[in-house]
Amino acid sequence: MANKFIIRWITVCIVLVAASIKPIEADSDRFNACFESCNEKCKNDDHGNAYCEVKCDVDCGANEVTAKFNIAI
Repeated sequence: MANKFIIRWITVCIVLVAASIKPIEADSDRFNACFESCNEKCKNDDHGNAYCEVKCDVDCGANEVTAKFNIAI
């Protein structure tokens, strides 16, 4: 009986914590500008669409994180 109560209590706590977490908002203007220029340059270098999507997403995401936290690489 007590085990069921503890499991339910832990489940409720996890659900409440998960519901209260807000995703990090991206600076969409800076990211979109970076992504568009990167994607265009990548496609001009004769790379495929899937490769360019992933490459530019990673590169521009890293740029945004470094700018947000003032990390020098």
